[in-house]
Amino acid sequence: MLIDLITTRQRLREGTSTAPAELAQCLEVAQSAACDHAFARLLPEAARTTVVQSDSSRLPLAGLAVSVKDLFDIAGEPTAAGSTALSDAASALQDCPAVARLRSAGGTVIGRTNMVEFAFSGVGVNPHFGTPAAWDGRFGSLPGVPRIPGGSSSGAAVSVATGAAFVGLGSDTGGSIRIPAALNGIVGFKNTARLVPTTGAIPLSTTLDTVCAMTRSVRDAIVVHEVLAARRVTRSPAPLGLWRLAVPSTTFLDELDAPVARAFHRTLDTLRHAGAHIEEIALPLTAELGPMQANGSLSAAESHAWHRPLLATRASQYDPRVRSRIERGATMSASDYIDLLNARQHWIVRMEAALAPYDALLSPTVPLVAPPIADVAPGAERDAEFFRVNALLLRNTSVVNMLDGCALSLPCHMAGELPVGLMVWHGALHDDAVLNVGLQIEQILQK
Repeated sequence: MLIDLITTRQRLREGTSTAPAELAQCLEVAQSAACDHAFARLLPEAARTTVVQSDSSRLPLAGLAVSVKDLFDIAGEPTAAGSTALSDAASALQDCPAVARLRSAGGTVIGRTNMVEFAFSGVGVNPHFGTPAAWDGRFGSLPGVPRIPGGSSSGAAVSVATGAAFVGLGSDTGGSIRIPAALNGIVGFKNTARLVPTTGAIPLSTTLDTVCAMTRSVRDAIVVHEVLAARRVTRSPAPLGLWRLAVPSTTFLDELDAPVARAFHRTLDTLRHAGAHIEEIALPLTAELGPMQANGSLSAAESHAWHRPLLATRASQYDPRVRSRIERGATMSASDYIDLLNARQHWIVRMEAALAPYDALLSPTVPLVAPPIADVAPGAERDAEFFRVNALLLRNTSVVNMLDGCALSLPCHMAGELPVGLMVWHGALHDDAVLNVGLQIEQILQK
């Protein structure tokens, strides 16, 4: 199992390790076969210079390695968003706020991570720069054939799972932090969107985009969220038995792979044995999301607004699967778009009322384990399987984005099993409750 940021930070303070030594180890992993296609660009010399010049052992991130999704501006670097259509983009003049906050907290940026082109898929495949293979952050390499890493923050997840980075900065519009976290056996926290600025990140959906990160543990996730959101999480010593928990059945438990169902129900049994009180509820409101978006989605409409000028000149350079999803936004009328925004707000009000009796909800993060990359690799003959897998991967997580909520994915599988994520979630600004419940669950599952 990987050593997390908090443990490593303590080692630095005790003098049993140094930031340059930790960086050297991370860079070694980043340049190994385990990280093939995980990085769009490594920045080893800049990272070494930063560590040598800094005295950051007392800062929250203690000089330790951070990776940055190729969606975010880094001063002096072009931001390509996993696309060749932006190959001639000018270098950013300054760090985006999220990167600046990580640096100010002592994070050492080691490189830009590969991603799904323009962040528009939950699968993790990139036809331009290759697809990194999933890696289990708890137990090491996955058995069998290379499997998809999840997306769109694919490289960020692999960088954390392999040990190349302690923090993987990414984004989550429909699940792009939690999906790869689940498929790589690590932790991903999607905070309430408004808590972290999205400035300096290429948008997918201006309504749904969330800036957040993947880490090696829930307690690391709390530290990193405090840095990114510039706020303190209110900690609670309450045991899990004092939290009101529920498992919604509608949507979230449909079509579960056998390994996911086994790990999820085993986890519920473990939590109940540890004193948790978990109520099973229907939550039929989640079934309304499909019909609500029958005339188009927010991501399609809002991404098309940004991409329209670029598509006019460089459409042939786009991944055809990504381009087709963006171009759907062109057929959505202004009235349909406004109707969807209004319907969403009405749905959020009703959902929040239904969730009010509970402190957190528990669900599988995704309903399937990672399929082989070969099954969904670029190619028209595999498009049907790609879109089937993509829809399943996004199904559970996207409910939280439409809710404007917050959610944590943490691993709940055992050694020898493919990674499975447990999602702890709720509505907007319930971040602290979700994190505290997640911390309790992590401690129970690690016993």
